[in-house]
Amino acid sequence: MSAAKGPAELFGLDGKVVIVTGASSGLGAQWSPVLAAAGASVVLAARREAELTEVAAKAPGSLVVACDVTVEGDRRRLHDETIRAFGHVDVLVNNAGIAASSPALDTTIYDFRDMIDADLTSVFELTKLVGRSMIERGIGGSIINVASLGAERSVDRYPLPAYSAAKAGVVALTRSLASEWGHHAIRVNAIGPAFFPTATAGYLQDSDQVEWIKGHTALKRPARIDELDGLIVFLASDASTFITGQHFLVDGGWSVY
Repeated sequence: MSAAKGPAELFGLDGKVVIVTGASSGLGAQWSPVLAAAGASVVLAARREAELTEVAAKAPGSLVVACDVTVEGDRRRLHDETIRAFGHVDVLVNNAGIAASSPALDTTIYDFRDMIDADLTSVFELTKLVGRSMIERGIGGSIINVASLGAERSVDRYPLPAYSAAKAGVVALTRSLASEWGHHAIRVNAIGPAFFPTATAGYLQDSDQVEWIKGHTALKRPARIDELDGLIVFLASDASTFITGQHFLVDGGWSVY
């Protein structure tokens, strides 16, 4: 029997290099200081450099890379600057994306393609870059894709055909890559948040929206911004070394109904 590990050893990220996309605001800005506090060297990636610099001030030892992950050259630069600075990548958090609500009959093919490109294609392409680097290094890694409750449930208040299709693709991609890369010790998982207080969700300032959320969740309340922190650290750390191919719904019990 191996010696029991304490929480600091199980969940610590000392020596790990973590890329977080969409790190300038919302969940990415929330997670980056948490990952740094757990010991990780965090690479902050997003388009807005000024906002990234503000997040970096809360994440000691982090690296700012202003980039657009929908652009091939920017994805390559993000990967290459990370390798130059730290030598390797242990964890990739694919958080960057867009959201828009539009009825199917009002959604143009161009809007649909833009959503797929931003929320699915860019995830695939950046994950290939990082995955190849992990395979070449030979000691594995963790890839965490941000999907959505909308990937598995219809959201009755908001018509989300393009967004839900893209996020469902992220979940399917997660399972496929988990199967393909498992023998390289690369774990690939997804998290599916419901409505968290971010710009995308309108910061949950609409009282009607809050009441709607309460009526759909077993916990009868909306989420706090910090209620994904533990799962991100768990999936990035060695506490989750036998978990792969999963989509973790963090929805306050929305999906139990």
